[in-house]
Amino acid sequence: MTKYNWQQHDWPDFQYDLSPLQESLFFIAEKMGLVAGKINHLSEHLQTDAAVEFMVEEAIKSSQIEGERINRIDVRSSIKNKLGLNKKIIPVHDKRAQGIAELMLDVRKTFNQPLSEKKLFAWHTMLFSDSYHSDIKIGCWRTDEEPMQIISGHYGKVKIHYEAPPATRVPEEMRQFIRWYNQSAPGKSHAIPFAPVRAAIAHLYFESIHPFDDGNGRIGRAIAEKTLSQGLGYPVVISLSQVIEANKKEYYAALKFASHTNKITAWLNYFLHMILQAQDEVITQINFILQKSLFFQTFENKFNERQLKVINRMMQAGIKGYEGGMSAKKYMAITRTSKATATRDLQDLVEMKALKQVGSGRSVRYHLFLKK
Repeated sequence: MTKYNWQQHDWPDFQYDLSPLQESLFFIAEKMGLVAGKINHLSEHLQTDAAVEFMVEEAIKSSQIEGERINRIDVRSSIKNKLGLNKKIIPVHDKRAQGIAELMLDVRKTFNQPLSEKKLFAWHTMLFSDSYHSDIKIGCWRTDEEPMQIISGHYGKVKIHYEAPPATRVPEEMRQFIRWYNQSAPGKSHAIPFAPVRAAIAHLYFESIHPFDDGNGRIGRAIAEKTLSQGLGYPVVISLSQVIEANKKEYYAALKFASHTNKITAWLNYFLHMILQAQDEVITQINFILQKSLFFQTFENKFNERQLKVINRMMQAGIKGYEGGMSAKKYMAITRTSKATATRDLQDLVEMKALKQVGSGRSVRYHLFLKK
């Protein structure tokens, strides 16, 4: 029978070789400096925009990895409500969006504080304190006597990918994890000098224990973000979940391989490359924020109320753009106006080069004209 990492004699004494990881660590440090420089050159207002957008992206993608689709506008509204950035509190209907937004904010706010059982329970409560999850034990470790298994397939042909430690072991395993986490922090007795390495170990360690009934992935990724922030000394601007969600098979394959051994050099190599990809996304996002700022400066006071509402809705879709592009029909639905007015408004936006038109006839669509 295959032994999982927690069943082996050297658990949780993770062993790894840093020599093949030096180049990745160098590039991560270099990109962190580049990102910091780009952010420092933004105005205070744009720095806030950047922080909000990365929290929104992390919340959306972290939930998507777990198969949950939450409303992007609700997530953004929740974050901005909490930060006091909305002129008036905007009602948020999706409580899941409110919960994950609260988690994102708390991770950033308390990044430099030690990890504790109380904090982990608080994060879990943020995620699941709604009517959608009445069957989940909230704010406590799992207690079910049935094995915690990650499986796939159908009845009779079930494949077990991983089985976590039994619930009876979880309290002690988590005490050890929290002790290791706090002692390995910068400046502590067993400090791990490279934050990306510590983040990779922390994520694997936590996921291996799988201490909650649900939400382990989201909280495990929050721990990784907290770890990177502690290494930097300020809240990191990154979305690991964006990269994971785009390459889920690769992520689960790396996690599965790592769950069978405590020799984790391969896992560290994977995780560091994931951080590098996430940093590239950060740079792309910052460039988008700058493009958006230039766009609104160029067209300041040139849009009517309907046009501004639609432009803002399109901007909220982010780098990938408004899904399917804007159409006269969508414009009518957003602004509650007539087809004639929608068509006239859209053509006006094309003529002033705020939008670009693609296609013709019924298939015509409009996209933002952002200068590079």
